[in-house]
Amino acid sequence: MMKPFNPAARHWHARYHQLLLLACLLLAATTGWAQNTVFAPLPSDDGILSQLYTRFEEQHKQQVTSLPKENREDYKKIYQARWDHIKAKFDDKEIYTDKAAQQYLDAISNELIRTNPVLAQKTFRCFFSRSAVPNASYIGHGIILFNMGLFHRLDNESQAAFVIAHEIAHFIMNHSENAINKYVAFVNSKEIQAELRDIKGSQYGKRDRFDKLVKDMTFSHRRHSRDHETEADSVAVALLSNTRFDPRGALSTLALLDTIDAEPLDMAEALKAQFHTPAYPFQKKWIAKEEGLLGGHANLVADTVLADSLKTHPDCQLRIRQLMPAIERQAQSGKQLNAIDVARFEQFRQHFRYETIAYTFSNKNYTRSLYLTLALLQQHPGDQYLVTHTGNLFNSMYTAQKTHTLGKYVDLPTPGYSASYNLLLQFVQNLHREQYAAIGYHFLSRHQEKLGTYEPFKAVYNNSAQIVKE
Repeated sequence: MMKPFNPAARHWHARYHQLLLLACLLLAATTGWAQNTVFAPLPSDDGILSQLYTRFEEQHKQQVTSLPKENREDYKKIYQARWDHIKAKFDDKEIYTDKAAQQYLDAISNELIRTNPVLAQKTFRCFFSRSAVPNASYIGHGIILFNMGLFHRLDNESQAAFVIAHEIAHFIMNHSENAINKYVAFVNSKEIQAELRDIKGSQYGKRDRFDKLVKDMTFSHRRHSRDHETEADSVAVALLSNTRFDPRGALSTLALLDTIDAEPLDMAEALKAQFHTPAYPFQKKWIAKEEGLLGGHANLVADTVLADSLKTHPDCQLRIRQLMPAIERQAQSGKQLNAIDVARFEQFRQHFRYETIAYTFSNKNYTRSLYLTLALLQQHPGDQYLVTHTGNLFNSMYTAQKTHTLGKYVDLPTPGYSASYNLLLQFVQNLHREQYAAIGYHFLSRHQEKLGTYEPFKAVYNNSAQIVKE
């Protein structure tokens, strides 16, 4: 079930993370976990993942046996696809197994359960996901995933509680199952089946007619999704109002989500700041745009409706307006923005930014890991882990390019990505193999004097010095 880590194929990756972990353990043993402790990614507990997987797989099997007889094959395909999605979370080790983090997340969930009797007989579990995508989701079988990419952007525990309550609402309102039922009924309706037969039998315009039918189905699904989000917001506020958390956290969370896709990072300046050295100056051609890659998308007239549809969280302003009257009617006395443990909230919020960097790298996405690293370097220049990881990324890209496998580890520029991420992807695409080696080596050389005694840095730097000679 689990994808094994191959130390023979990824020697420097393994050595790099082993040294990081050793350095952190030594530092913790002598000084305690101080705020400036060097980050090391926590390894997944395969035992915990295996136990959870077995439990949820059994639930899936039982669910399949109880599917309706009518249109059973359609139901089986959809529920199998949903299970495949859940299974991938375990295969990719996306679910975070750190016990301290899980205990903290359980404490927030338990506050909601303790104060809302309607949840007492419901079986669900919330887990942190190591994904950098700023989102949370209910994925079926009582599983709620709270992405680290969203958690680290929150300001307080009331916001975290609203996110969890919102996903609990999707669960108890059976939104996923209801959507599946509606879809199966829709595609098997007499009208749709007749339309499909007519399209199949027509001589001309099959593709256009089929595309229109799919588009109509998509808009119908989006309309139902909007209704589900609004309903989940209302239920979440009702759940939150019974707890010690401040329900106004719902409004501030939605306001945050409305702008969460905005990219404050000036990628051109970030690349120049990090990778310009007197010995190896930054070259403008490294970030020059090749017209074919983006297909002229940058010149399209802005479409505000489309832009909202492409958001990770659309309709947030509308959702805020719909929630405000109910929240304003509630008494806020005795409510707290932070009701569990604000120190741990801040600890995990900061720690998770690093975890997403490590996870995207272990999940074989070098460009996303580099993007997240450059963003965090703006706040923590000279950070030992971030500097070392950046050097390791360039060493890894060099090695992948040398073996003609770089395409497996990097994204290509597309209109769906942000402008800043597309610029980074353009940068990576423009480089030649020897430039990966040189940029990485000279970047590390800038930090060699300060970080030369840090063992993980030494290992990556020595590797970089070796490959730049090849």
